[in-house]
Amino acid sequence: MINRVVLVGRLTHDPELRKTSSGASVTNFSIAINNRFSRDQENSTSFFRVSCWNQTADFVAQYARKGNLVGIDGRIEQRSYVNNAGQKVSTVDIIADSVQLLESKSETSDGTGYQSDAEQAPDVGVGIDISDDDLPF
Repeated sequence: MINRVVLVGRLTHDPELRKTSSGASVTNFSIAINNRFSRDQENSTSFFRVSCWNQTADFVAQYARKGNLVGIDGRIEQRSYVNNAGQKVSTVDIIADSVQLLESKSETSDGTGYQSDAEQAPDVGVGIDISDDDLPF
């Protein structure tokens, strides 16, 4: 069986970092993903709850902010529970194994409000000099 999901979307709120009683980090956040349809249909947006653990959770809590474009590699988890009203509720969540920030610092600190100036993510992939002949595709 394969349970793998790769998503690209924007954070809908700042991540929330918590610690378990054993000291493990867990971060929860939501992402919005634009669904593209044919030309004559309107676009829509899907929202997904995402959780990540340990080092990934610490990274996301430190560097990611509302509005950041992120790439997520993880798995889908469905769970059910009974809420306070006695109703059975079923949820589908994404458990992220890896979260990548997909915008450079300059793209997110240009006044768009996507990231605070005090806590910006490090530049990733800046300054790589590679020719087209070296690419594997």
